[in-house]
Amino acid sequence: MTAPTERADAARNRLRILDAARRLLAADGFAGLSLDEVAKEAGVGVGTVYRRFHNRAGLVYALIEDNETAFQEAFALRCADGSAPSPPDRLRAFLHGMVELVHDNRELLLLAEASAPAGRYRSAPFRRHHEQVVGMITELAPGVDAAYLADLLLMAYTPGLFDHQRTERGWDADRVKRGLDVVVAGIGAVGAGDTGQPR
Repeated sequence: MTAPTERADAARNRLRILDAARRLLAADGFAGLSLDEVAKEAGVGVGTVYRRFHNRAGLVYALIEDNETAFQEAFALRCADGSAPSPPDRLRAFLHGMVELVHDNRELLLLAEASAPAGRYRSAPFRRHHEQVVGMITELAPGVDAAYLADLLLMAYTPGLFDHQRTERGWDADRVKRGLDVVVAGIGAVGAGDTGQPR
């Protein structure tokens, strides 16, 4: 059964609301973002905004979802460029791209986390990322608990932790990527039969 097609007026309203939210964020920053102000800026009724996004976190996640789409398209192109990257290279490329994605959306993600602390785990981007990482880990190391390891890797992108590492500890993106590379290498070693335990 196919999903119902979004009505043209509803699709237009969604774009108007998201564009209005971006304008307000650019002008006033994240702290003052409210659905009432977004409705006024978009020229739609506030009920339209609430019905569509429910709360500020829902609106923020919709903005993040648009950026997520661009990330997924870029990753798909990278994996389809004819070079056929190996499983560890593909996983590393995905995780490195996620570092950039989270960095570019850091304030949006922090706002979403503050509005709905557990909302990230129910969001479409997180579910998609988890499914993708599970698939890549399973290919890299069949037989491991891929779902748990995917959770472990994706914890690196928890907005509060990521922001703390960048702003309080002064870590740059390359340091985060190098740390993730070590984890990927460890998973690959297990997949190759090296448990790291003395025989």
